[in-house]
Amino acid sequence: MPLTGTQLDRFEAAMPRLHAIAYRMLGSAGDAEDAVQDTFLRWQAADIDAIEVPEAWLTTVLTNLCRNHLTSARVRREAYVGQWLPEPLLAGDPMLGPAETAEQRESLSYAVLALMERLSPDERAVYVLREAFDHSHREIAGVLGVSESASQQLLHRARKRIAAGRPRAEVEPATARAVVEEFMAATADGSTERLLRLLTDDAFSVGDGGGRVPARTAPFAGAAAVARFVRGLFTPGKAKRDLVGGTAEVHLAEANGSPAVVVAVDGRVVGVMCPEVTADGITALRNQVNPEKLRRATRQWARSERGEPLFRAF
Repeated sequence: MPLTGTQLDRFEAAMPRLHAIAYRMLGSAGDAEDAVQDTFLRWQAADIDAIEVPEAWLTTVLTNLCRNHLTSARVRREAYVGQWLPEPLLAGDPMLGPAETAEQRESLSYAVLALMERLSPDERAVYVLREAFDHSHREIAGVLGVSESASQQLLHRARKRIAAGRPRAEVEPATARAVVEEFMAATADGSTERLLRLLTDDAFSVGDGGGRVPARTAPFAGAAAVARFVRGLFTPGKAKRDLVGGTAEVHLAEANGSPAVVVAVDGRVVGVMCPEVTADGITALRNQVNPEKLRRATRQWARSERGEPLFRAF
């Protein structure tokens, strides 16, 4: 039976929130869109008049679709070429969702999205619903079909696993931006000494090329290795220009609520570098170069206001 205008409006009003939940759970904008579409199909087939709390019903359906997807995704990612990293979202993307509280910002950060790969689907669901959307454990228990105490235990485990991957204190956004800007200035100057001062001794760099763009399978580990990698990455060369299709512009931008580096060629985003900045320095560089995971970023980049590039590379 076709939906009434009111029923359609009700779903469309919930869509921004559903997209934000799905993206945080799945780490992929494309997968999030698919999950919301599947939720709509179930809404369309449901006896909507019998649904007492539509928002709770939609959240439950979407969350369980995401849990199922994560279970199957683990199998697929075992066959993924190289390192799997989340899809970065640039500032202004509506799928980013709420980021008013510290918990909401943390659940959205690129570093935490990457660390959430350590969580079970249930742990991930509880973490997202509680930290980012402030659901009570009673509500989450109803969504997952578990007890309230089980929901609390899942959240405790999720927080512990994420904290274990982020042992250092974070810094304020303005400070982080200044550090990233200085890091890229040192990169442009070719100053290894300055790069080393900005990196922690145990810093690492990892990239996701998805088998479509060259990216080292194993991370670069240690400040010296990361500094050499970054210098080499932005050193001009014909092979690099041929690979990306032209001269690249390097911009300081924002991805997932934190300072990031966007590399674009003729308006097409070919790379997003997401530094993890702590009180001790830059401890990680997570680099997304898989073209499949940069299409949405390119669309958002075209809509965004941006100044002059930090420098031109390749």
